[in-house]
Amino acid sequence: MNAAASIEFVEDPDDEQIEAVVSIIGEAAERQRPGANYRSYGFLLKDEAGKIIGGLTGYALYEWMFVQYLSVAEQARGNGLGEALIERAEAWGRERGLGGMWLETFDFQAPDFYRKLGFVEFGTIEDHPPGSCRIFFQKRFS
Repeated sequence: MNAAASIEFVEDPDDEQIEAVVSIIGEAAERQRPGANYRSYGFLLKDEAGKIIGGLTGYALYEWMFVQYLSVAEQARGNGLGEALIERAEAWGRERGLGGMWLETFDFQAPDFYRKLGFVEFGTIEDHPPGSCRIFFQKRFS
């Protein structure tokens, strides 16, 4: 390790600190493989009063969408809103010529929901958390 460098633990890094780390990754990746075209996106689900009761957020990178967060408030569930969010995000991706979308979930959350919408499992992490697993899904647009 460089004598002038030090490692500092940060319990809850702020946006500026995270961006400083991410920008180094982005610059290196762009040199190696130009055209990342990183952009974040979000689809917000709002009630009649304009309060956010769910949504879908993520980012597009190298012409694929990553769904980082998808949620629907408990009182609004069972009305097809999660499916509508996925469909709207997929339409957005297709309009931009993206190749597909991917996401991760836990086996105790919504893997069957994603399977029903045409997502295909491509990996798992067993015992994460202990006794469960984390599942990775993708859906190609072409």
